[in-house]
Amino acid sequence: MKICLPVSLGLCLGQASTILRRAGSEPVLGKPSDEPPTGPITSDGTCGRYKDNTVCGDWPQGGCCSLYGLCGNSSAHCEKGCQSGPCKGQTLSPAPGPVPAKVASTPGAFEIVGQSGVPAMHASLMPNGKVVFLDKVETYSQIKLPNGRYAFSSEYDPVTNSAVGLSIKTNPFCCGGSFLADGRVISVGGNAPLKFIDPTVEDGFKAIRYLNRSATDEDLNGESWDEPGNQIASARWYASVQTLPDSRIFVVSGSFNGLTPADEDNNNLTYEILDAQGISHGEDIPMKILQENQPYYMYPFIHVLRDGNLFFFVAKSAQIFNVQTNVIVKALPDLPGDFRTYPNTGGSILLPLQSFNDYAPDIIICGGGAFQDITSPTDPSCGRIQPLSDDPKWEMDSMPEGRGMVEGTLLPDGTVIWLNGCNLGAQGFGIAKDPTYTALIYNPDQPLGQRFELGPTSTIARLYHSVALLLLDGTLLVAGSNPVEQPILMPVPNKTPSEDYVTEFRVEIYTPPYLVGVKSKRRPTNIVLSSKSLTADGSNFTIKLDTPPDTKDVKVSLYHGGFVTHSLHMSHRMIFLDITGFDPDTTEQTLSVSMPPSHNVAHPGPYVVYVTADGTPGYGQFVSVE
Repeated sequence: MKICLPVSLGLCLGQASTILRRAGSEPVLGKPSDEPPTGPITSDGTCGRYKDNTVCGDWPQGGCCSLYGLCGNSSAHCEKGCQSGPCKGQTLSPAPGPVPAKVASTPGAFEIVGQSGVPAMHASLMPNGKVVFLDKVETYSQIKLPNGRYAFSSEYDPVTNSAVGLSIKTNPFCCGGSFLADGRVISVGGNAPLKFIDPTVEDGFKAIRYLNRSATDEDLNGESWDEPGNQIASARWYASVQTLPDSRIFVVSGSFNGLTPADEDNNNLTYEILDAQGISHGEDIPMKILQENQPYYMYPFIHVLRDGNLFFFVAKSAQIFNVQTNVIVKALPDLPGDFRTYPNTGGSILLPLQSFNDYAPDIIICGGGAFQDITSPTDPSCGRIQPLSDDPKWEMDSMPEGRGMVEGTLLPDGTVIWLNGCNLGAQGFGIAKDPTYTALIYNPDQPLGQRFELGPTSTIARLYHSVALLLLDGTLLVAGSNPVEQPILMPVPNKTPSEDYVTEFRVEIYTPPYLVGVKSKRRPTNIVLSSKSLTADGSNFTIKLDTPPDTKDVKVSLYHGGFVTHSLHMSHRMIFLDITGFDPDTTEQTLSVSMPPSHNVAHPGPYVVYVTADGTPGYGQFVSVE
C-alpha cells in the first residue's frame, strides 16, 4: 500500500516498511552465503554474492572481498568470512572456546525493585544520584508528558524506585554520549523523526542534547533535556563519544542515514571534535581504521591512555591514535576471534589505573559474534592487552559461554561484573535468542584461567538495548531490553523477526558480593571530603571517615561511570588513588589522598569518590575534576 506521511515530514513512500527502515528500524546484514563470487571486477569497491557477484581484483584498498561485500586488506576482509581474493583463512591464533567457571562463594543477588518508565536504551548516573534513561520515539512508554505524548526519557530515583518523564525535541535513537567538564551529560546524534507517532519530535541525526543535574541544586531535578538547536557537523547514528583530557569531546563514526552499512555511501567514516562546551566547529576528519573495517565500523571502543592518546578498537582491529595530530601512533595486533563491535558487540573495559605502574593501561574485550543474524554463534573469548607496553600482545581468556551484547562494569573493589546479552544471534530487532542470565564476576588480579566466577542468575532476559551501571551505594542498576521495533508487552510466538522477548521496563538491582551478609554491616561511614572540587595535578585532599573495627585495608577510588548504551560504557574509567594516614588500630581515620598527576589519567568532569574498607564500599560522593 502507499503511505503518505504528514507534510512536516516531507515523505511519501510506496511501502510502510521503507518508512520504518529509514526512521524506526535497523538494517540487518543477515547470514552470508557460502557460494564464492565469480563475476567481473568491481568498479566501486563493493563485491561478492550480493554485489552483482563481483570480485575486488586490484582495488586500491585491497583485494579481499569481506563477509559482507567490501574490498579491503584487513583481517576482517581477508580472514574468516573472506569471499574471494587473497583470502588468508585463519592466520591469527584461534580464539579459545568456553571454559567452565566455578560458582563464587558469595555470588551476590538480583532483586526487582521498580519500573524504568521508558525503555532504557541509554543511561547515565547523574550528579544528583539519579539515573537518566534515554530511549527513541516509540508507540508506548509508561509515562505521559503534560502535552499528552509519551515520554521517551525518564529520570529514575534509585532511593524511591520511581521515575518521572523528561521531554526531548529530537529522536535520540542509538545516539552516543559522554559528560562535559562542567558535569552536564551530552547526547550526540540519533535518527530521523517519526511524525506519524509523535509530531513534536524532530530529526535527531545531527542533534546535540544536554542534561544538567547537580549534587547540591535540587531545583534541576526533573528538568528536561536542553536542545538549543546547535548541531554536529554531519549526521551520525551509532556514534561513539569520548571526553578528552583537554575537556573537548571526540565524536566518531556512525551512519549518515540508517541504511545498510554494506554500502559505503551510507557510512560516516570520520570524527569531529566538539569544544569543552559541547559545541561543534563544523569539521569532519576521515579516519582510516573506520574505512578499512566496514561494515563493522559503528560504535567503536575508545579509551584514553596515560599519554593522552586514544586506544581505538573496531571489528577486530586496534590502534593507538593521536587526536591532536591525526596520526596513528601504533597499529596493535588484531584480536583473535569473531567480530567485537556492532552489530556483534561485546564489551570493553579499561581496568583500574594505579600509580604503582605509572597508570599503565590494561584493557579487556569480551564477547562478540560472527555475523548479523539470529543464527550467529557468539564468542566466549576475551582478549586483554597493555597497549603501551614494549611489545603489546593479546592475552586470551574465556567466559563460560559465548555472549553477544555482554557489557562490563567496574566495581569499587577493582573487579568487573559482566552482565546481559545472548548466546545466539546479534544486535538488531528480533535477531537474538538464548539470553545469558548469569552474572560473571571477573577479578583481573587472579591468575589466567581463574579470573571468572559465576554470580547469581537473573530471571529477566536482557537482550538488545539493555544497560547496567554502578550506583552511589555500590550496587548495580540493571534495566532495559527492547529487542523489537516498537514496544510489545507480551511475547508473540513464531514471528520473523522474532517477538519472543518483550519490551522490558522492570529495573533490577544487583548486589555484589562485597555487600552480602556480614559485609553489608562493614561499610565505612561518616565519610567527609575536604573538597568536592578536585584537580588532576598530583595535589592532595583529605578524607575523614569511620572504619569498622579490625579493618585491615582501605582504598580510595575515583570513578567515572560514563554514558551507557549498546554494551558500551563511553568514557568509563576508574583510578585507585594513593593514600597515607590509615591506622588499622583505630576506627577514626584521616586520610591524605593524592590526585592523579594529569588529565590524561583523569579527564575533567564528574566523578564519584568511593572508599572501601576491606573491599566493602561506603556510599560514594560526587566530585568535580576541574
